[in-house]
Amino acid sequence: MNLIGYLFVALAALAAGMINALAGGGTLITFPVLVGIGLPTVPANVTNTLGLWSGSLGGTLAQVRDLKDQVKRVWIVIPAAILGGFTGGLLLLKTPEKLFANLVPFLILVAAGLLAIQTPLRNWLTRRKELSSGRPIPEAWIFLPVFLGAIYGGYFGAGLGIILLAVLGLMLNDTLTRINVLKQMIAFTANFTAALLFVFSGKVVWSVAVVMMLAALLGGLLGGRLAGRVKPAVLRWIVVSIGFVVGSIYLVRQFIL
Repeated sequence: MNLIGYLFVALAALAAGMINALAGGGTLITFPVLVGIGLPTVPANVTNTLGLWSGSLGGTLAQVRDLKDQVKRVWIVIPAAILGGFTGGLLLLKTPEKLFANLVPFLILVAAGLLAIQTPLRNWLTRRKELSSGRPIPEAWIFLPVFLGAIYGGYFGAGLGIILLAVLGLMLNDTLTRINVLKQMIAFTANFTAALLFVFSGKVVWSVAVVMMLAALLGGLLGGRLAGRVKPAVLRWIVVSIGFVVGSIYLVRQFIL
């Protein structure tokens, strides 16, 4: 890959780091760029996961104080996230390139759709918490849905946070602040587990992954500084629009042209 290609990758990862810090959905920017510069879809997704996995670490560390009295839940969700992330990563590595290429348009469109409902979902969960007075669901029951969500996270990942927010918000009777840090930790664990698996897969384009790690880290730092100046809702809808456009283009190219 030439210097121009690395420049595109760096700019995309920089933007993804900022977007993830402000609104989420950075994968919808970086993955199409990696495919656009010539990477096959499976290596592009593997490299993308490895290049961006550390982004969720910052969000977890920033709210780690809210985890101190959720130890019981942590012991439930961490094994689920590890097993799910490993399973999803393994499924990705076992998926033939052609099959994954056919799935890509649908994965991108689903991720864009999940990002689009993030704010309405948060508002609905907030109202539900305010009105809820029913019998709480046993917390051990969250293992299975977290495991299934983590499989998706290890396989593709974009929109995982919204899936986890919905699952945890529906099953746990707690504030969204405390649920959010649990969500961050699950996403980080699932992505980190898949990334560790990918390290030994032979499918990582390491030069690209390193550029992405550095650019995404810088983007995350810039995003943190811009947090009070940029409206996350506006940024989110820009990313959603890009996701729907890119997904539609992939769909037409893959099945019509």
